[in-house]
Amino acid sequence: MMKRIAEICCGSLEDAITAQKAGADRIELNNAIFLGGLTPSLGTIKLVTENVSIPVAVMVRPRPGGFCYNNYEYDTMLSDIESILDYNVEGIVFGCLDENMGIDKDKSRKIIDMVHKHKKEAIFHRAYDCVKDPYSSMKELIDLGVDRVLTSGLKDTAPDGADLLAELQNKYGDRIQILAGSGVNAANCSYLVNKTGICQYHSSCRAWRKDPTTVGNVSYSYGGDKHEEDYDIVSYEKAVEFVKALNK
Repeated sequence: MMKRIAEICCGSLEDAITAQKAGADRIELNNAIFLGGLTPSLGTIKLVTENVSIPVAVMVRPRPGGFCYNNYEYDTMLSDIESILDYNVEGIVFGCLDENMGIDKDKSRKIIDMVHKHKKEAIFHRAYDCVKDPYSSMKELIDLGVDRVLTSGLKDTAPDGADLLAELQNKYGDRIQILAGSGVNAANCSYLVNKTGICQYHSSCRAWRKDPTTVGNVSYSYGGDKHEEDYDIVSYEKAVEFVKALNK
């Protein structure tokens, strides 16, 4: 049986240290996880790679919203990637689509070549879940040389997309790593393993922490009613549960 890999989505140095302590196999490092994850600061990348020993994959996404980038945005991505590759990272997480909801092969190829030249992994994120045709798109990613794809099976959550995830693993799992993510937690990961045959899982293990300065004369709240004064962090307890459940 393939080793199961628990990847935890982290938004800070503290999150990364928490994830490692909880037994995570890998970290996906982001900024602004509530926006779907953006490029983290170089300071964060430096500190995380100095303070954790498990592999770190770094998100490169210049803005929220979709994945069809203009030249300013794409040049920013290339510049970020160039800087990030100087650090001890396992890979770069990215996704470029064209306006027809297909893989932007030209933009993707250039990034993949840059990453592979540095002997790092090229990881395509959930931009894949926006494509029209999951089969031809997966073949294109394989042909481009992508090492791993993070996907929920084109649905809001991986449990909802489990049928397609199983199919993708069955058809393509010997040629590309499939990482299931979105809505994955301790309660459903063993169901997903049994249903799909996928061995790699991505979870945010999210908790909330209060910052009393969030709402005052003005509001900087983003967490919704229940979490009006909070910001999101990785929960050590949830992360431990997730890792344990996955390795059961």
